[in-house]
Order: sequence, then structure tokens, then C-alpha cells
Amino acid sequence: MNTDARILVVDDEELTRHCLSSYFEEEGYTVFTADTAEQAEAILRSEAIDVILLDIRLPGKDGLTLTRELRVNTEVGIILVTGRQDDVDRLIGLECGADDYVTKPFNPREILARTKNLVRRVRHCTDQKPTDSLPHTLKSFERWKLNLDRRQLIDEQQQTIQLTEGEFQLLNTLMVNSGRVMSREQILEQIRNREWVPSDRTVDVLIGRLRRKLNDDPANPRTILTVHGTGYLFTPKPVDMP
Repeated sequence: MNTDARILVVDDEELTRHCLSSYFEEEGYTVFTADTAEQAEAILRSEAIDVILLDIRLPGKDGLTLTRELRVNTEVGIILVTGRQDDVDRLIGLECGADDYVTKPFNPREILARTKNLVRRVRHCTDQKPTDSLPHTLKSFERWKLNLDRRQLIDEQQQTIQLTEGEFQLLNTLMVNSGRVMSREQILEQIRNREWVPSDRTVDVLIGRLRRKLNDDPANPRTILTVHGTGYLFTPKPVDMP
């Protein structure tokens, strides 16, 4: 496969770095590696990286702190690589703005598929066009428009709010199922076919992030309702825009 995508693997385990970098290089990606957050930051200052595969547990500055700092001023794709027992850290990572996560031991094909999708989204978001004359697929609801190509919310003043991949997948799923109560399990199955357990709070964390971006009061939400004991209900009826 030919691709100009650039991947940064950040992990303090040499075996993991070698495994991931070798796999992506075989698929045609340009791969950089780092074993600390500080090394990763140096690479990011000098290279245009599309997606970071980031281990949560790093010596010194950890992956969660790096995620939070990066999300303040960059739209680089971030996929957290976590241990199977890192449920709390994984949720905090999503709260900090990570796009996705995979668990160790990981399936390289799964990581490749998620990375391909995220690279495509990141490229849409960061493409520099002085006059963006290309048509975009838009859906509207209430006072918002959702740009499906750039995973952006657009308000009435034409101000844009960037969504992470997880937020975008969740909102799109809720919109497709507007007016229908969806359980957490149904949402998880549709947004990423993730492995999940009954106690998985991924959906709850992403719902919280979406409500804040939509200015949907968590204490009295009107757009995304909590149906206690069941799941969530997206109340507006989305409209496809010409």
C-alpha cells in the first residue's frame, strides 16, 4: 500500500515500539518512534505527524498529560494504547481528548484499520485551503450543523467546534437513530465495534463531552436525554442539507 501518512509510536517498551513500527512500515507508512513524552514532543515540533499511537503509562510525563496538552492546540490524531486493566486511565484519556484506544495485547490489523480511518479524518480537518470551495456533507439539527467530512460542529455564527473521532462517531450514531432510545451496548456496537463489558463507561464519558460542546445542560439536557436504566435518546430530527 502506498501512503504518505506519518505515524508516531510512543511507548517505553522496545518490543511494542518495534512491533508497531515494523507493521506500519510494511504497510507503507512513515513511522517515528519515541520512548518518552519529551522525545515525542521534540519529534512533533519538527515533523508533521498525522496520528500518534500513545502508551498511557510512560516514565516522566505520562500519556494522559501529553494527550491533554496536545489537544489544546493541535488536531493530531491520538490513539491510546492501554493495558486491559487500565479502564479508569482509558476513560480519562477520552475525557482529555483522545480519539480512540486499543488494548494490549493488540491486534495489529485492528490498529491499522483504526489508524487508516483516523488519518483520513485528520487530513480532512487540517487540509489548508484559502478558499474552501469543495462541497461538504452537512446535517442540521436545532441551531447546529454537523460537517460529516471534517467532523466539525458549526453554530449559528458559523463558528466551528472540532470533534474527536469518538465524539463524532457517537453524535453521528445518535443522529442516525434520532427519536430512538439506545442502550450503551447498542451505541458501542455501532460506533466502533469495540470490545465492551457491562460496566464500560466509554459512552457516558463521550456523552458528557458532547453535551458540553453542544451547550446541553447536563442537569437538564434537551438534546441528548438520559433514559434512566435504559440509555440515551437524541431528541432533534436531523435534516440533510443540500
